[in-house]
Amino acid sequence: MRSIIIISNFQILVAFLVLAKAKNFSNETDLLSLLDIKSHIASDDNPMQVTNTWNHSIHFCLWLGVSCSRRHNRVISLNLSSSNLVGTISSSIGNLTFLRELYLSNNGFHGVIPLEIGQLSRLEAIELDGNSLEGEIPSNISGCHRLSFINFEGNRLVGQVPWEALASLAQLTWLSIGNNNLTGTIVHAGNLSSSMEAFLVMENKLDETIPDSFGRLHNLKLLGLSLNYFHGPVPLSILNISSLEFFSVVLNNLEGRLPKNLGLASQHLKSFFISGNQFTGDIPQSLWNASNLQRVDLGANKFTGWVPTEIGLLKKLESLNVQGNFLGSRGAHDLDFITNLVNCSSLRVLYLAENNFGGLLPNSVANLSTNLQSLFVAYNQISGSIPQGLGELTQLKLLGVYYNQLVGPIPSSICKLKNLQDAGFGKNMLSGEIPSCIGNLTSINKLWLEQNKLEGSIPSSIGNCQNLLLLQLYGNKLSGNIPRELMSLSSLSISLTLDGNRFNGSIPPEIGNLRKLVKLNLSHNELSGPIPSSIGSCQDLIQLYLDHNFFEGSIPETLKSLRGIEVIDLSHNNLSGVIPSPLGKLPFLMKLNLSFNDLQGEMPVEGVFTNATGISVIGNNKLCGGLPALNLSNCHKNEPKKHINISRLVLIAISSFCGLLGICLTLYCLIFKKLGRIPSPQTLTMDDLPVSFRELYKATNGFSPENLIGKGGYSSVYKGILEKSEETIIAIKVLNLTILGSSKSFIAECKALINTRHRNLIKILTCCSGVDFEGNDFKALVFEFMPNGSLDMWLHPLQSNGNYLIEEMRSLSFLQRLNISVDLAYALDYLHNQSQTPIIHCDVKPSNILLNSDMVAHLSDFGLARFFKQPDNLSSSSSTDVGLKGTVGYAAPEYGMGSEVSARGDVYSYGIVLLEMFTGKRPTDEMFKTGLNLHNLVEMGLPEQEMEILDSELVFEMENESNDRRRPKKEKLHECSKRILRIGLACSMETPKERMDISDALKELQSIQSEF
Repeated sequence: MRSIIIISNFQILVAFLVLAKAKNFSNETDLLSLLDIKSHIASDDNPMQVTNTWNHSIHFCLWLGVSCSRRHNRVISLNLSSSNLVGTISSSIGNLTFLRELYLSNNGFHGVIPLEIGQLSRLEAIELDGNSLEGEIPSNISGCHRLSFINFEGNRLVGQVPWEALASLAQLTWLSIGNNNLTGTIVHAGNLSSSMEAFLVMENKLDETIPDSFGRLHNLKLLGLSLNYFHGPVPLSILNISSLEFFSVVLNNLEGRLPKNLGLASQHLKSFFISGNQFTGDIPQSLWNASNLQRVDLGANKFTGWVPTEIGLLKKLESLNVQGNFLGSRGAHDLDFITNLVNCSSLRVLYLAENNFGGLLPNSVANLSTNLQSLFVAYNQISGSIPQGLGELTQLKLLGVYYNQLVGPIPSSICKLKNLQDAGFGKNMLSGEIPSCIGNLTSINKLWLEQNKLEGSIPSSIGNCQNLLLLQLYGNKLSGNIPRELMSLSSLSISLTLDGNRFNGSIPPEIGNLRKLVKLNLSHNELSGPIPSSIGSCQDLIQLYLDHNFFEGSIPETLKSLRGIEVIDLSHNNLSGVIPSPLGKLPFLMKLNLSFNDLQGEMPVEGVFTNATGISVIGNNKLCGGLPALNLSNCHKNEPKKHINISRLVLIAISSFCGLLGICLTLYCLIFKKLGRIPSPQTLTMDDLPVSFRELYKATNGFSPENLIGKGGYSSVYKGILEKSEETIIAIKVLNLTILGSSKSFIAECKALINTRHRNLIKILTCCSGVDFEGNDFKALVFEFMPNGSLDMWLHPLQSNGNYLIEEMRSLSFLQRLNISVDLAYALDYLHNQSQTPIIHCDVKPSNILLNSDMVAHLSDFGLARFFKQPDNLSSSSSTDVGLKGTVGYAAPEYGMGSEVSARGDVYSYGIVLLEMFTGKRPTDEMFKTGLNLHNLVEMGLPEQEMEILDSELVFEMENESNDRRRPKKEKLHECSKRILRIGLACSMETPKERMDISDALKELQSIQSEF
């Protein structure tokens, strides 16, 4: 009996050892897998140094981010989200066979999703969103039978979506694969789990009709199909999913009528977004039965009929957008539904513009929610007067009633709107005077009162509007003097238009305070006296119209200080004296109208005066000389006769000619020796697209002003279409060879771009170096065309665009600004650290950052670029050029002291651009003239006063953001904006040694980007 017991104990001991060995083997597998995962992480910039804890000093179950089961000590959860990790996902992940949760979101992982993921049969949740993963979604993901949560959003995934594999996941409740480049069609959607809560495929390239089978997903809460290529109608089965909370199909090609019984079952529906499609017919009354609706966006469709009065049932409604449809009948009762909106106590945004609404703006508008921030009813047929009660909407920031048929006075009650930033009353039939209390609008940025019947004078209280950027008063019946207080508003920067009124008296000398003003129009008034010389202080002026007045005296010489001016119109006045010759030296002046004055003397012969179509001097009978096309008399000079030594004169002429010829030949050889070859007479081919002057001339319609899209220090840029390739839109940069340094700029740009290729650098197609039709030297660079213009145009809308001002509003969202900042960091990192020969750009600024149709940023204008042969060294130079200044405000401080150019100089410029993008303030803003600068402003504002320094557009976006499922997006925006501003500060430190490396800035921004 005892022997039997001994044997039994021995058997138990053996069994225990076998089990222990098996357990150790399993643990060893997990350990080796984790170490291999660590080896694929190239960079760990997390302050906690997550993977540094992954070593043999402690058990792997105690490593940061790792969770194990208690029974087997096997890895069941791996959570490395938002850890600033960069690298690839190791295939060893498939050996963690007990893994239930895999969270790697918001990092810098690249490469593909390993196929070994399909081996994780116990996996329940996987989050890889916010990385840079490429390739396709593995079809063997069907092996993860227990998966309930999938988030691959915000990567670079391509190819067909494996719908069959996804449909086999019976427990799937959340599928988010948006913001990738996935293609194909959705098939068998009804085969997906009936317990599905979220289906988000926004911002891909899916192209099909929306399957009716979606209606079988009875537990679906979030459905996001926006920004794809879906077409056809929306199936009723989807719209009546009773659990649906979020529905978005924005910017597709969907069409047809919405079902009449829409929303009958959708009592949980909170967000309904269908803007940017082609829906027709009436807005179904049944939509308003979804009593929990908070946000409704039906804009930019083809809806007709009326807005149902049942909208008042939506007690929780926060925003309503029906802008850009065909609603209304221009009848008296079109806006009756507004009365019902008074029940919506949470309403903040109401967009009714661009429809056919007629009738009166009801007095009940005064009873709308006190939280209302935006009321936009422009471009309709609304008549009657503006309700006095508008002044009760004290939280209003945007009020747009322009392009209607409103009459009567502007109610003085609007002066209560202390938060108003943009007020549009223009292009109506308003009468009476501008309220004298207008100065109470201390937050106003833009005030539009143009083309009405307003009378009286401009109230002097307008001087209290210290934030005013734009004032449009043209086309009224205003009179009296222009108040000095208005001309003292240094904030005015976009436009001041007072033309077409009856203003009299002289221009106040305080006009010199408008240093940042871009457009000034005082034409067609009754102004008199001299043009004040202080106007020369308006250094940013691009357009100046003073015509059709009674100005007298001479043209002020100080106009020569307007270095960026493009248009000057002084016609139809009583000006006398000679034309100042320095006007011919203004580099961008293209239109100069001096006709019908009393000017005299000889015409200048430089700049704009050499262009017969650019200048008009008709009605000045005392002028002489100039171009033959001007038909002026010859100038007679009464000079004393001098004895002329003919032989000496001939000798001097011959010597001068020979010397000049020698200089030209030397320069010619030196320039093209740097390019590596002497060009042919017509073209210098850099790609497979040779182009001649004749072809470029045709492509731009003779370099016509209509094709001009921009101007720079050395060049003009034209848009064109090559005859040999009619679908290729190009941008042609034509060098102005009369400007000293333009040839050097041409060479620098050729050398910098000929051997560089990067998605965030402007692509050069070819260049032309030859002669024009008149035998003059001609040089041009041909680039791919960027349809969305420059970053500068988006940050500062209504600024100069070639010959014209951009009159439409432009704005960038937080995410767009973040993406652009990452794109620019990519470009600089490539130039400094990855290109064959490292390059310093030397002129990083918003006007040199161009945006393609997808709003991807491209760094351009390499006219000041320099090569350096060794890595950037903080103690010694890495370039042969010194003292290069770039552009004021963006150039590194050390350049102004003669220091040599360096990569850290580009980093400084990048930091300033980053701060400008998120504050909306130029580094040369008027507020920085007293010693304060943009860097110091941001430094003082962080962290407590971040909202005070952020761009108002971003603040508005933050205040209007909704919460996502896990964390308030508003808080996330606040946190990320602070991090971005700190990066801008770190890059724009005073001394080069203190500045952050561009590669480090890129990693930080990628981490922030991944959170979106």
